[in-house]
Amino acid sequence: MRDAGVTIRARAAKTAAALARPAHAAHGGIAPSPLTIAAIRAIPLTAPMQSGTRTSQATYDKVSIVLVELRTTDGIVGYGECLGRFGAPAYADFINTVLVPPLLGQDAFAIRRHWLRMRAALTGRAGGMLIEAIAGVDIALWDVVGKALGQPVHRLLGGMGRPAVDCYASSINWADVATMQSQARAVTAMGFKAIKVKLGQPVEQAIAAAAAVRAATGDGMRLGVDANWAYSLDEAMRVGHALHDLGYWFFEEPIVPEDIAGYRQLRSRLPIMLAAGESDYTVAHAAELVRDRLVGIIQPDVARAGGISETRDIATLAQAFHVGYAPHVGWSGAVCVAASLQLAAAMPAFTSFECMFIGNPLRDVLANEPVGAVSQLSGGQLPVPTGPGLGITINLDAVERYRVDR
Repeated sequence: MRDAGVTIRARAAKTAAALARPAHAAHGGIAPSPLTIAAIRAIPLTAPMQSGTRTSQATYDKVSIVLVELRTTDGIVGYGECLGRFGAPAYADFINTVLVPPLLGQDAFAIRRHWLRMRAALTGRAGGMLIEAIAGVDIALWDVVGKALGQPVHRLLGGMGRPAVDCYASSINWADVATMQSQARAVTAMGFKAIKVKLGQPVEQAIAAAAAVRAATGDGMRLGVDANWAYSLDEAMRVGHALHDLGYWFFEEPIVPEDIAGYRQLRSRLPIMLAAGESDYTVAHAAELVRDRLVGIIQPDVARAGGISETRDIATLAQAFHVGYAPHVGWSGAVCVAASLQLAAAMPAFTSFECMFIGNPLRDVLANEPVGAVSQLSGGQLPVPTGPGLGITINLDAVERYRVDR
């Protein structure tokens, strides 16, 4: 028995030594702990958008994000992204001076601990800029951990094993009827099976535009609408009933995001499914919409809603209450798109992915490989990146080309 005990202890010691070897330096497997954070830097980027990119709120001639680069002492580099649509340099300064210092020298695997520590950086722990900034660091942490383990993020999330995900084209711009019909026909020819349409004011023009797009695509196309909170409650009632009569799939953000009482009324009085959530920052923000089924689809943006960690929790909450999860992507960069695809592959409540058919340099050239691009469309689906971490590599030349200081 004594010899047997010695043998068992010897085997245990041998196993422990094997597990202690750096996985990223050998053959994959279990990475050591800690995976130490050596440096983090936030880089503001701005690129031009194509002419005529318009919602009910404004016409956009440029798009801005913040790219977050995280390095470990082992030489692994991960990337994250956060929204910085207005004032990206300010976001970058905040990340570099407030969020980064407490994380240096820490274990990259402790992602949730770092999330909570970053949220505590400001008194009141509010949403807005703070949670958006956290998103960039959080995504970079998941990318680093995935690379250390040699696995894509969707596998770390205990994924559903989806190699590709259903998607819809986004978005037909809010414009004159002829332009919207022309865009709808062009997008249909790309091979999409579903399309999202931007609508705005006045109500009569919006209803006419919705009817014209339906006529251009035919009854077989699945159509949704994004109003970008263009309407009052009464106006949203009129538009929502008209969309239902036209066979539309969902009605996204018909009123301002904070008007939960208004969503409650719309939910009880409209036959069309409501969608919202891109303006939510945390699970707490999204909870009422999901718990009370005020929406049929929740649409958090990983680059706004605290990164992969918090967006995963929103999608898990959606599953618990039988609400669909459809990642919001919008005019984001390649890192946000890749992170959103990883979540789409993993989350049981996933419904459909937002594929932006409008060109955007921060998506199209920021990564060395295509991600979420129309050119990848097959049978109405987009492939999920399979490489470690987010599954993309960053084009550093593009980073320098679109970098801005102020």
